[in-house]
Amino acid sequence: MSLFWIVIRELAEIEAMAASKKVITREEWEKKLNDVKIRKEDMNKLVMNFLVTEGYVEAAEKFQIESGTEPDIDLATITDRMAVKKAVQSGNVEDAIEKVNDLNPEILDTNPQLFFHLQQQRLIELIRNGKVEEALEFAQEELAPRGEENQSFLEDLERTVALLAFEDVSNCPIGELLDISQRLKTASEVNAAILTSQSHEKDPKLPSLLKMLIWAQKELDEKAAYPHINDLSKAVLEDPAV
Repeated sequence: MSLFWIVIRELAEIEAMAASKKVITREEWEKKLNDVKIRKEDMNKLVMNFLVTEGYVEAAEKFQIESGTEPDIDLATITDRMAVKKAVQSGNVEDAIEKVNDLNPEILDTNPQLFFHLQQQRLIELIRNGKVEEALEFAQEELAPRGEENQSFLEDLERTVALLAFEDVSNCPIGELLDISQRLKTASEVNAAILTSQSHEKDPKLPSLLKMLIWAQKELDEKAAYPHINDLSKAVLEDPAV
């Protein structure tokens, strides 16, 4: 049984037990948690999934040796994927596009939205570096034709070109396009597309389970007082407030 369904099953059982807004003591709660049997192999797979998806290749290699857990993709491909991600995060979009095509040309051929966003990021970098004439030429030759075919692309292009109208882009209403967060957004989109092309989940499973834990606690709060995990980084049970 998957961890997802174990969590759902246990939540349903606890909700039934707590229907009258009863107080669940730490002893009762810990006994309930101890009754849930999760194989160490499943936990190891969760960790490996996180390391592989997020691109921690050295940690994945060490964890593979220490735990005997096999990754579901070739770890060598992680290095290539991280090189693409790093190139985008550094503003080297042309290099990133070349690397993606070296990995798998179909990624960009079959994903026009991703390719447009990469080209948009390239335009942003030209504007950031003060290359106004080159930016205008690039926008007209490379992005404008795609904007004519897609209204969403056209709106993004217009917002980006509008940066050229401001002397102080740090105070303009679209200045966030020049923030590092925009690079990170584009890099994450490329990372997800590469993972998908490799038949791997684009998002790690562990954060989803933590979100599920938060949701489950909020649901149960309406029915019972029980020990919480308030700080996920420490994962320490805190006694219920009664």
